[in-house]
Formats: sequence, structure tokens, C-alpha cells
Amino acid sequence: MKEQAFVSIVHKHDNEEARAEAYRLRDWLEKKEIKATVEQMESVSSFDHEIQCPVPEHKPDWAVVLGGDGTLLGAARRIGRFGVPILGVNLGGLGFLTGIPLSRLYPSVEMMLEGKLDREPRIMLQARVIREGKEVCCFHVLNDVVVNKRTLARIIDLKVSINGTFLTTFRADGLIISTPTGSTAYNLSAGGPILYPTMETFILTPICPFTLTNRPLLVPESSTITIELGKKAEGTAILTFDGQVGFNFYYGDMVKIFKSDERIVLLKPPDYNFFEVLRTKLMWGGTPYDDKSQ
Repeated sequence: MKEQAFVSIVHKHDNEEARAEAYRLRDWLEKKEIKATVEQMESVSSFDHEIQCPVPEHKPDWAVVLGGDGTLLGAARRIGRFGVPILGVNLGGLGFLTGIPLSRLYPSVEMMLEGKLDREPRIMLQARVIREGKEVCCFHVLNDVVVNKRTLARIIDLKVSINGTFLTTFRADGLIISTPTGSTAYNLSAGGPILYPTMETFILTPICPFTLTNRPLLVPESSTITIELGKKAEGTAILTFDGQVGFNFYYGDMVKIFKSDERIVLLKPPDYNFFEVLRTKLMWGGTPYDDKSQ
């Protein structure tokens, strides 16, 4: 007997449009004799809450996310990292990850069920915090790991090494370690470069550096990035994972960041084009036929 297909529907926190659409989609799928569940994704989660989320007992065949990129990031950590392909439907704002407009929801889901969507794997980062010789934090992210200052008016010193070789001490408001997927998020706002999302490399982008020669740096995906606070007087900083989960980072702590063994798979229609999305989302002007010489 063929096992019943299973779709997990995740919708944006506290958004009535997304909630209503999620239940309409569930009913539509169940009429096709496809099992479907609906879950609300919280906008912000504590570290303790995140690590208590177990491997799904019954792993869905697909996940459909209704919301913005923040909703998809939460779903990626919750179920996507266990190999569940994700179809992102944009009900949010900018939406680089949720590439399907709501008007194309049902045709896209039909294609998903028929296996006609392209699968686009994305690398993730893993962060491990070592405190007094013991690991106290292990976290996987799709977008970025950020070290931020806590004190309003003070910069922090961040000692950074790559594969055990000392790189520099960044004096800055913080440091972003981003995947190519996250290059269009906080990294972009901080002046970092945009990378094609399926590339396998990482970006180190200082936030408001004190030294103007500190610039964003691309490193190979095989790199291990080690960060320590440079001065005890600075007190505590905070590690932020995907902009949604925080963890205190103290003087004497060490965070090691490297490529995760886990990957996210995003589902895209065959006509999806990253450069067209980029041009539209960033409101770049011009047309392919501009010719100023005539």
C-alpha cells in the first residue's frame, strides 16, 4: 500500500491572512487525499526553546511556508535542516527566500506534488560556543551568525582567526558571518557583497568598523572561523542566529563557525531567476534595451 503524502504548512506569526490561507491550503490538499498539518511559526524564539525542538517523528515530504523570509528561516531550522524541501510563498516584505507570490500558490503546489519544481540546495553554518573548555552552545543557521555589542556607546574588540591562523582584531560594533543565502540580509545592510545563493563560500562583514581598512572578506566554505572577545572590560556581547535567536557571549568564550553538514533545499519554479528577483527587490533601474548611444 502506497504511503500517504504529507505536507507541513507553516504560516507567519500573528498574521490573519497567512493563517486563513494556510487552512484553505490544508483543506485543498486533504480533498486530494494528502495529509496536511498547519503550524504557526513564532517571530522570535529563545535558544532553550529552539534546542528542545526534536527531529520530527513523522517527517513531511514537503513544507509550504506562508509569510516572509523570517518565517522561512524559522521553518528551515525547525524542519528544513532534516531534509524537508521548502516552498516559500511571500506574504511578507522584501522576500528573497520566499520567491513565490501568493497568486501563484496553488499552481506552484500542484507542480510541487508532481515533482516539477527545481530543487536548490543551500549551505548552512554551524556555530559552537566553547566556555571554560566545554561546549555550551551548538546552533545551525541558514543566513548568518552575528556578534553584536551590548553597551550602547562602546565598540568591541573581536579577535578573529581563520583555520587557526590569526587574521585581525576587528574594532567595531560587531561582526557578521554570512552564508551566500544571507548575503542579501543583514550583510547587505552593512555594506557586504551580494553572492549567488548556491555558491559555497562565507562572508565576514564588520559592522561600523573603527578602522576604515577593515572590509568584508570572502573565505572558502572549508574554513573554520574562530572569534573571541578581545578585552575583558567590554563585558558581554551577544551572538544572534539568523536574527531570531540570541545567546550571551562572554569574555573568555570562543565561538567556532564552519559549514554545517546539514543543508536546506528550497523549491523553485523552472522560470525562477535570481537576477530578476534581485533587480526587482532592490529596485534597480534600466531595461535590457537601454542604449544611450542613439
